[in-house]
Amino acid sequence: MTPQAGQTDALLTRFAQAAATRGLCVHGIVQTNTDCAGQGKCDMDVRVLPDGPSFRISQSLGAGSRGCRLDAAALETAVGHVMARLDAMADLLVVNKFGKQEAAGQGMRAPIAAALDLGVPVLLGLNTRNHAAFDAFACGLAEQIAPDLASLEAWLARAPAAA
Repeated sequence: MTPQAGQTDALLTRFAQAAATRGLCVHGIVQTNTDCAGQGKCDMDVRVLPDGPSFRISQSLGAGSRGCRLDAAALETAVGHVMARLDAMADLLVVNKFGKQEAAGQGMRAPIAAALDLGVPVLLGLNTRNHAAFDAFACGLAEQIAPDLASLEAWLARAPAAA
């Protein structure tokens, strides 16, 4: 968990790029947030790793809206692309976050479980709102890692299936 919004997304994106540059087969999704001038909200896009496509997973609900802006259908489309590509040749699954959808049994939950079944290490972002749901899902098997590139690299080096 990082202290500011967007920092985890940027960190996971940098880490996934660095791992791919080293020749690792990285699957999953990373998120990019783009400020929408004057709206106070951002557009949220995810890119399916390793090479796309990208999907807008936020929807504009209009000025003053307070509801959830997640476009769950767009997220599930991205998830479908991840599932179609994920296999035992993967060295790593990166997930932008274990969020509301995953807490409800949707979103990237199936790819996370599939990767673990294949012995593929999984790195994901987590916020405090969904920490309890993640702990229940992980059954005590998760490891918290400091949110910096060096700590992520050290974790990957000792991950059992990492190449």
